[in-house]
Amino acid sequence: MKAMILAAGRGTRLQPLTDTRPKALVEIAGRTLLEITLSRLRTFGVTEAIINVHHFADMVVDYLKANNNFGMRIEISREEILLDTGGGLKKAAWFFLEDPRRLDEPFFLHNVDVLSSIDLRRMLEFHREHQALATLAVQSRESSRLLLFNEQLELCGRRVAGEDTGPITNLIASQPLQALAFSGVHIISPRLLPMLREEGVFSIIPEYLRISVQGQKILGFRADEYYWRDLGRPADLTQATVDLQQQLI
Repeated sequence: MKAMILAAGRGTRLQPLTDTRPKALVEIAGRTLLEITLSRLRTFGVTEAIINVHHFADMVVDYLKANNNFGMRIEISREEILLDTGGGLKKAAWFFLEDPRRLDEPFFLHNVDVLSSIDLRRMLEFHREHQALATLAVQSRESSRLLLFNEQLELCGRRVAGEDTGPITNLIASQPLQALAFSGVHIISPRLLPMLREEGVFSIIPEYLRISVQGQKILGFRADEYYWRDLGRPADLTQATVDLQQQLI
């Protein structure tokens, strides 16, 4: 199975730690975020991965070489400018389209600065059972950006804090919508990649919304029961270290 790890960001919220290294090489309990993510994906059957890099890109490349790519096939997608999630995925699309025999094999898209215990095997089974084009791990928690889903967990829109217009609903829904927070973990069918119309720098979320309007299945996987933490700030790293020591993950 294949995966993409989103690791190109500057990690400005993690300064000063990221003044001298990429966020992928920031450590928790002596392990880099990149190692933790790769090891977790490998546990769930991933043997090939592509990693996008930008900030201190060569440090990531050298780190992987020094660790023999952690026993995996790893490709690097260099971004001269940050392309955001959608642009980064589109640039790396070749990796998931290179073998015509594997076009029906879904892949993981995973933020490097997310730590969780989400059961990716269950999530993959959910994705396949529902024949989804993309499946997003979501939770009921506070967030400034919430995705809206109907009772079938089909993506219907989004809600952004501070907007006077209220929810942005991209599908006509005759039933109540539930607002859920995205967790930075996706499962995607390669069939979605040719549907990405935007070019250059763009987020994947508006593309998901556009594609969902066309009747394609962009689903939410409820991950409320699992541990999850965004590692965007030094305080988050400190808490994650405690959580690891207490075996909460």
